[in-house]
Amino acid sequence: MDTQGDKVTKSKFAEFFVLIIFGFIVFTTMLLVWSNMDRDLPNFKASEVRTALRGVILSEDNYTLAATKRLYEISIDTRNLDPNKKELFIKLYSIYSGDSEQSVRTAIDKKNGSVVLSYRIDSKQAEHLRSLAKTLLRLGVFKSYQNPQDGKVIFNGMDVTESGEMRIYPYKDTLEPLIGYTNKVNIGRIIKREGIKGIERYYNDRLASIQDSYLVGSRDVSNTIILNRNIQAKEGIDGQGIQVSIPLKFQKAVENMLDEYKQKLGAKEIIAVVMKSDTGDILSLATSNRYDRNNVKDISLMNINAVEYTYQPGSVMKPIIYAILLREKKVEPNDIVNIYGGKYKLGQFWIKDEHTFDTNWVSAENVIVYSSNIGIAQLSQRLDTISYYKGLMDFGITQKSQIDLSYENTGYISSLNGEVYKGNVGYGYGLHVNFMQLVKAFNVFNNDGFIVNPKIAAFIIDKFGKKHEIGYDPKASVLSENIAKTIQKTLIKAVDIGTGTKAKVEGITVGGKTGTAEIRKDGKIVGYDSSFIGFTNDSQGAKYTIGVLVIEPSRSYFGSQSAAPIFKEIALRMIDEGYLKKN
Repeated sequence: MDTQGDKVTKSKFAEFFVLIIFGFIVFTTMLLVWSNMDRDLPNFKASEVRTALRGVILSEDNYTLAATKRLYEISIDTRNLDPNKKELFIKLYSIYSGDSEQSVRTAIDKKNGSVVLSYRIDSKQAEHLRSLAKTLLRLGVFKSYQNPQDGKVIFNGMDVTESGEMRIYPYKDTLEPLIGYTNKVNIGRIIKREGIKGIERYYNDRLASIQDSYLVGSRDVSNTIILNRNIQAKEGIDGQGIQVSIPLKFQKAVENMLDEYKQKLGAKEIIAVVMKSDTGDILSLATSNRYDRNNVKDISLMNINAVEYTYQPGSVMKPIIYAILLREKKVEPNDIVNIYGGKYKLGQFWIKDEHTFDTNWVSAENVIVYSSNIGIAQLSQRLDTISYYKGLMDFGITQKSQIDLSYENTGYISSLNGEVYKGNVGYGYGLHVNFMQLVKAFNVFNNDGFIVNPKIAAFIIDKFGKKHEIGYDPKASVLSENIAKTIQKTLIKAVDIGTGTKAKVEGITVGGKTGTAEIRKDGKIVGYDSSFIGFTNDSQGAKYTIGVLVIEPSRSYFGSQSAAPIFKEIALRMIDEGYLKKN
């Protein structure tokens, strides 16, 4: 039987138990209420976009010619900045960012609200500034404030967010304007890059990034997303890379050479092309007129004049016309041509030869070797208009060279009707071409009669770094192998004893043709374009087609005096670099 004390104890225990149950019910009810309340609390969810990057451009010897780095934006809300710790913030931020204290102070004092302190912070700086952001929170540099309009409590520290990308070119003006340049494209708040000229433009669809990555998840007090299994993520896909067939070392050597000759000749510009004869792969495409992409002062330097500048080619056209004549069986190398003592009237116009001959009669072959305007003007008359025009088209004259560059200017032919027009085109007047067309045409002579398209890019590089070879366009036969060999022998003779002797290199086979063309304005000669185009072969089977164009030299304007020596210097450099081997 229970005592009075036991009854009291049980009663107290019952009251305590009821109290616990009541407290639990109240706590549960409050949780339910709070969970459904629209509270003015900070949002602890955050998203982070990480931009996919534009692809790299590499040289043949694996140097990075163009790359992309991420840029970050640094911002604060000045209403969250404790006035008593403003100077501390300014000092620390300036140390980490490299910005001057005065510029930071000016930005903060200028606006009461959200302020962007920098748009151009790189990845390394961004990591240091994220670390600083956490330190600033621990130091109490930022504090919450209540919006007087809606009563919401707002707390922001220093935000480090991605703002876009910047294209960088480690070797400044090297390989320009060939590599080209990009412009900014704003996609929302993110800055991307788009190719405008050169390789950057032609392969823009390959180089351009495909898909940005993003993260959505809970954030900590420093606005950093907490990486756990609850985050939402999408993988980024960068742009593909491009590797060109041009080695950086050799390209730089040719560029330096052209710089020196530009000074020596007082030229407006000098362009050089070196191409593998069997494949069309470009070993060098260089100019004396380059620009640093970070400091462009002359916009005309952005043009790739190997394909954008058109001119009257002069005597380098003669081997092409001679080849068409041989193909059409309108001439034989030993046919005799009367050159009339170096002066000949064609229609109403007089034609003169620069080279003097001991006799009035020369072979058709020697018309090319010694570059007789009178001889080729007469031989040209043997072609009917259709055969003449078709022959030029087959050689790619006034047609796109199909090189992987944009904005190619194809040029034009005035006419092929009548003896005057036929004669003029025969020695390189009455038509405008670009330099790459001529190099491509001359390559036929060193490639057994086949024409191939010049090509700069060699590989596409995927996201795993694997290289995929870019295929070659089908080659087409323009001449029989026998005719191509005949032209080869003629061009070798032109270097051995004709107008191209200054291009000769001992120990390798060299053939080529000089060209000098007047530039006229209002009927007056205002300048000259000089050139030498030919080939260099060795006994090991290496075959290259090389062209040099000197635009408006003020000294030594004949192709034999200006372009031929440069051709020789390039060939000698190729021997030094191991591309050609002496016998």
